[in-house]
Amino acid sequence: PTMEETDREAVATAVQRVAGMLQRPDQLDKVEQYRRREARKKASVEARLKVQSLINPSCSVILRTLNLGGNEELRKNHLLITLREVAGNLFFSLFPGAFIVLYLFFAFRLWCFTVLFALCLSVPEIVRETQDLIERGELLQAHRKLMDLECSRDNLMYEQYRMDSKNTHDMNLIHTYFGDMQKLSEELAKQLWMVVQRSLVTVRRDPTLLVSVVRIIEREEKIDRRMLDRKKQTGFIPPGRPKKWKEKMFNILERTVSTRIEGTQADTRESDKMWLVRHLEIIRKYVLDDLLVAKTLLDQRFPPHYDIFNKLLNMYHQALSTRMQELAAEDLEANEIVSLLTWVLNTYKSAEMMGNSELSPEVDVNSLDPLISQNVVDQLLSKYMSTLTSNIIGWLRKALETDKKDWIKETEPEADQDGYYQTTLPAIVFQMFEQNLQVAAQINEDLKTKVLLLCLQQMNSFLTRYKDEAQLYKEEHLKNRQYPQCYVQYMIAVINNCQTFKESIISLKRKYLKMEMEDTLSSSHTNMDATLDIIAKEGCSSLLDEVFMDLEPHLNELMTKKWLMGSNAVGTICVTVEDYFNDFAKIKKPYKKTMTVEAHRRVVVEYIRAIMLKRISFKNAEERKEGAERMIKEAEQFRFLFKKLAAGSGEDTEGLCDIIEAIAEVIKLTDPSLLYLEVSTLVSKYPDIRDDHIAALLTVRGDASRDMKQTIIETLDQGPSQPNPNYVPIFKEITVPTLTVPKLLK
Repeated sequence: PTMEETDREAVATAVQRVAGMLQRPDQLDKVEQYRRREARKKASVEARLKVQSLINPSCSVILRTLNLGGNEELRKNHLLITLREVAGNLFFSLFPGAFIVLYLFFAFRLWCFTVLFALCLSVPEIVRETQDLIERGELLQAHRKLMDLECSRDNLMYEQYRMDSKNTHDMNLIHTYFGDMQKLSEELAKQLWMVVQRSLVTVRRDPTLLVSVVRIIEREEKIDRRMLDRKKQTGFIPPGRPKKWKEKMFNILERTVSTRIEGTQADTRESDKMWLVRHLEIIRKYVLDDLLVAKTLLDQRFPPHYDIFNKLLNMYHQALSTRMQELAAEDLEANEIVSLLTWVLNTYKSAEMMGNSELSPEVDVNSLDPLISQNVVDQLLSKYMSTLTSNIIGWLRKALETDKKDWIKETEPEADQDGYYQTTLPAIVFQMFEQNLQVAAQINEDLKTKVLLLCLQQMNSFLTRYKDEAQLYKEEHLKNRQYPQCYVQYMIAVINNCQTFKESIISLKRKYLKMEMEDTLSSSHTNMDATLDIIAKEGCSSLLDEVFMDLEPHLNELMTKKWLMGSNAVGTICVTVEDYFNDFAKIKKPYKKTMTVEAHRRVVVEYIRAIMLKRISFKNAEERKEGAERMIKEAEQFRFLFKKLAAGSGEDTEGLCDIIEAIAEVIKLTDPSLLYLEVSTLVSKYPDIRDDHIAALLTVRGDASRDMKQTIIETLDQGPSQPNPNYVPIFKEITVPTLTVPKLLK
C-alpha cells in the first residue's frame, strides 16, 4: 500500500480507538490520562525499533565470529569488541532517561548477548566436563550441563530466526559450532537406555540410578512440550526436538521384554526332546518374577501417570502372544502340541503364573486376551489328532509285533497275581491310551473325549488284527505241532488277554467318559466285546483241537473189538484231558467255564460218533450186555472227570453223559419186542436224532432185521415229539457214514 493509504488506515484506526475510549460522559475527565498512556506506548515502540536496528547487525557479527578460524583467544577478542559496541551504541542512543535504558536492556534481551558471550567461549570446556560426568555415571549433573548448552544454542538460533528466518547459513553456523553437544545427547541417551534395559535388575541393586533416569526423561518431556508450544506461536523449533525420550523408553522396554522371552529357548529338539517343556517353564518363571518385581519395586520409581506396571504387563502379554504364535507355526510333534496348548490355555492363567495371588488385583486373568486365536488352537488340535492317530496305529502295530515274538519263546508266559497266564500286550496298549488321555485332559474336556473315541476306534481295528494273528499262530502250529514249544500256554495267555482287554475298556470309559456320552460308544463297545469273544472262543477251540488230536488214537479204539475186550482207551482219554486241564486252569474263569463245558460236550460227541461209525456189531445178548455196561461205566467216568474239572463253576455236567447211558439202555435191552418203546423214549428226549442215527444204533445192536429197522423208523416219524426245553442239540453234529450201509428210505 502507498503512504497515503497507510496514513488513512492509521487515522481510521485512531478514530476507532478514541471512540472506544470516550463512550460515556464521565470518560471525558480521563482524556489527559489516555493521552499520556498513548504517548508512552509510542515512545516504547520507537525505542524498540531503535534497539532492534542496533542489535541485528551485532548478532550477525557474533555469528561470523563463531565461524572464525584460529585459536580461541582471537574469537574472544572479536566477541568483546562486538559486545562493547552494542552496549555503547544502545546506551548513548537512549540516554538520558536511565530508567528507559534499563527497561529496554531487559525487555529486548540485551542480556542474551552477555550470556551467549560467556557460553560461546566455554562450549568446548563444558562439553568435556559433561562427557566426564557421563563416563562417571553422574547422569543428572551431566544432563544439567547438557540442558544449559542446548538452551544457549536454542536461544541463539531463536534470535537468529526472529531476525532472518530465511538465513540458513547463519543457522547452520550455530548448529555446527554446537555440533559436539548433539553427540553428548546421544551418548547420554545410550546410558539411559542401558539402565532402562536393565531396569528390573537396577531397581533392586541401585534404585537411585533408575530414579535419576526417570527424572532426566521427565525433564526432556517438559522441554519437548515447551518447544512444541513455542513452535505453535512462532513457527520455530530447535533441531532434534521433540526428543520423545519417554516414548523411546517404552520402546526400549518393549524390545527388552521381547528379547527376554525369545532368549529363554536354551535347547532344540535335536539336543533335548523336552526342549519345549523347558522353554515354556523358563518363560513362566521369568515372566512371573519380572512382574512381581515390577509391581512391588518398579511401580514406585516411576510417576503414576506412566502406569508402568500395566504397560509392562501388556508388553509381556504381547511378547508372549507373538512367541506362542511363532511356536505354533513350527512343525511340532504331538507331545509338543499338547505342551504348548496346555501352557497357553491353562498354565498362563493359573496360580503358577498370571493368576498368582501376589499379582492381584492389578492382574485380572479374566480380562487377559487369549495368547493365540481360537483358529490357531483348532488348527493345532486338528494336527494333534491327525498325528496322534498315526502314532497310535504305529504303537499298536509295534506292540502286537512285540507280543508275537513272545509267542514263540521256549519259556512259559508270565502269570498275574492270581496265577493266570498273560502277556504284556494289554498293559502296554492301555498304558499308552492312559498316558494320551491324561495329556489330553490337561488341555480340555472336549479333547479328552475325542482322544478316548480315537483310542477305542483304533482298538476296534487292532482287535481284528489280533484275531487274525491268533488264527495264523494256530495255523502255523498245526504245520508242526512240536513248535512253538509253549503253544498251549501262549494261546491261554491270548485268551486271558481278551478278558483283560474287556475289563480295561470298561475301566477306561468309566474314568474318562461322561455318562451322557455313553450312548455314542455303545455300538463300538459291543463290537469290541464281540470281537474279543470270537478271539477267546477260537482260542479255546484251538486248545480243544490240540486235546482231541492227542485223543484221536484212543477215540478210534472206542466201540471196537479191542474196546470190548477190555481196552483202557477211556481211562487214557480221561487222564489226557485232565492233564491238559491242569494247564487250562490258568485260563480266566469266564473262558475256563466255557472251555470245560465245551470239552465235556466234545468228548460225549466223539463217543457217540464212535457208536454211529458202526465199528462193532454185537453178536449176542451177552456182548450187548457187556458193551452196554461198559458204556454206562465209561459215562460215569466222564461224569466224574468233568464234575471234578467244573468244580466251583456251578455247571450241570451230568446231562451230556446221560445221552451215552440212554443209548446204552437201547443196546442192553434183551427183549426185542420192547425195542420200539426204548428207541421212542430215546428220540423223545433227544429229538435231533435222525433216521440214520437210529439205523446205525440198531446195526450196532446186531439183532434187528432190515424190516424191523424200517418199521421202527417209520413209526417214530409219526409219533409226537416232546423235547426238553433245556436240551442243546448234539446229534446234528454227528454224521453217519453212508458207504457201508445204504440209507433207509421211508
